[in-house]
Amino acid sequence: MMEELIIYSVVGLLCFGIMYIYLRKLKNESDEVTEKIEKAKEDGIHEPVSLYPYINEDNCIKSGACITACPEHDILGIRNGRATLVNASRCIGHGACFHACPVEAITLKIGTEKRGVDLPHVNQNFETNVQGMYIAGELGGMGLIKNSVEQGKQAVDHIKTSLDKSHIAQYDLIIIGAGPAGISASLQAKNYGLNAIVLEQDSLGGTVYNFPRAKIVMTSPMDLPCYGKVKLFQTSKSELLSLWKEVIEKNGIIIKEHCKVDSIGKNNEQFVITSLHGDKYTSNKVLLAIGRRGSPRKLGVEGEWMEKVAYKLLEPELIKEKNILVVGGGDSAIESALLLAEDNKVTLSYRSDNFSRLKPKNAENINKAIENGLVITLFESNVINIIPDKVEIRVKDGETLTLANDLVYIFAGGELPTQFLEKSGIKISKRFNYTLLSHKH
Repeated sequence: MMEELIIYSVVGLLCFGIMYIYLRKLKNESDEVTEKIEKAKEDGIHEPVSLYPYINEDNCIKSGACITACPEHDILGIRNGRATLVNASRCIGHGACFHACPVEAITLKIGTEKRGVDLPHVNQNFETNVQGMYIAGELGGMGLIKNSVEQGKQAVDHIKTSLDKSHIAQYDLIIIGAGPAGISASLQAKNYGLNAIVLEQDSLGGTVYNFPRAKIVMTSPMDLPCYGKVKLFQTSKSELLSLWKEVIEKNGIIIKEHCKVDSIGKNNEQFVITSLHGDKYTSNKVLLAIGRRGSPRKLGVEGEWMEKVAYKLLEPELIKEKNILVVGGGDSAIESALLLAEDNKVTLSYRSDNFSRLKPKNAENINKAIENGLVITLFESNVINIIPDKVEIRVKDGETLTLANDLVYIFAGGELPTQFLEKSGIKISKRFNYTLLSHKH
């Protein structure tokens, strides 16, 4: 009897010890996440700025699947036995966490309770309040390439089922925008045998075309209609564009580049699309895949109209020995400044007092460049005047700096093309804490 009691006591102590070690480990991990959250708040990267995962703590079982699935780092963590957001502003909306959660405890939202985001009215079939006009991709809040590709495909699935087969318009479907959503939609339309055309204000690739050449634009595989699964991890803009060109040429997709749409109207149940040059197209259905960055946000300062001012960086390797001002503090501004700093004198002007929404690698690289004197950074500064060979910048102490200047690159974000959408009849609302994707859908 005594031996049995001793055995039970030993087993009990072992169990208690194992449990103590396990709970201690959980507490340490939770404390580490809490420290990361406090640091994120201090650095201004805790609040989400675009699409982000919202975690239902009542359903979360701490499987950790969401953390493992996330292609980024330290976006999510486990605290007090539940998943939680850490560096939310670095989330770029992969949605991998959403799909990985075994108990459907994650939804994808945009906007917070305090910060709203302007979004057009779109139903679960991607149709706007204007019957027959659809929206897919970044314009509707879903900016990641993989998600935009999927939305373009799904939108055409719905368009196919509601197409008026007796219409007399030139086209079954006109797709506006040749970015990820537009390309995917055009390929799916080809799958269905629809008579479709793509109108693009710039060049093939849309927003992707305007990325700096070295920018990585994909971190996870995607399914592309007429092609299959694309597995280009850590790919560059040029690799992705080459793939798209190959698939588009192979399938005979018609893309009319440098054709900016000025207006969309209706005549006898068919859409009439008019370009800026006055060309007219008619269609039974319209899909808008133009993105949110089609219209760059401007500074509104004197001289901004000058030829030396640009809102995108193309072929940075051809620019050498210039005095360059880069305006902005986001990833695009940082990546462009770093690319240009290799062969030029670069000054970076940013209105805030620190970089708060950068991807970890960009933050590391720009800080290193600043320490090494490769990029001169002016925090809490604003451009007030742009003149032929100089720029004037007001810095935080109220003084005005005059810098020698050959080129100005402005990366102040993009504006929702509200006027164009409203002129087309599409309603727009500011959404707070709005669910874009849930498992119910």
